Amino acid sequence: MKIFCVGRNYADHAKELGNAVPEEPVIFMKPKSALLQPNVPFYYPEFSNELHYEAELVLRVSKNGKYVPETHAGKYYDAITVGIDFTARDLQAELKKKGLPWEKAKAWDNSAVLGKWVPLTPEISRNPILFSLKKNGETVQSGNSTHMIFSFNQIVAHISNYFSLNIGDLIYTGTPAGVGECVSGDLLEGYLAEQKMFALEIK
Repeated sequence: MKIFCVGRNYADHAKELGNAVPEEPVIFMKPKSALLQPNVPFYYPEFSNELHYEAELVLRVSKNGKYVPETHAGKYYDAITVGIDFTARDLQAELKKKGLPWEKAKAWDNSAVLGKWVPLTPEISRNPILFSLKKNGETVQSGNSTHMIFSFNQIVAHISNYFSLNIGDLIYTGTPAGVGECVSGDLLEGYLAEQKMFALEIK
């Protein structure tokens, strides 16, 4: 199982971090060990003093494939949820300043949170998919799939040009504006429309 992540897929988020809006999907990966397993607590990482939440729509790959045309890409994923791509923002800034890879700031153990899956029906796919993140009961991020720079199908097709897609792979499709810091004791809740997908307390 592989975890693909898309960076800077919402223009407002790219701007809030001072990044250029990309001309093609920005792809990075997390290892399988990054996925927080059910009923496992999430602990604030010891190597960071600035932990940021990034809520995202996540797709579940349902078919093996390579070099998938964009027109057929919708056949390669079958479920959706909301997740968090946690980022050690201070460590990421330090690594980027040195021109170094920043997996240590993105891909450590348990850095990827996943909500419960919802089957991705044609009806859901046809309409804007709304999602949000609450921190301690207050909405801090609100996203709309129609605001993505690159659509689900564009992302899937692009990834498949470089990496084989396998059943069970995950695709974190990018975070909207509103990312911010969280601390021990915070409660983070992810929503797909009005449906709660997960609740996570930071230890």
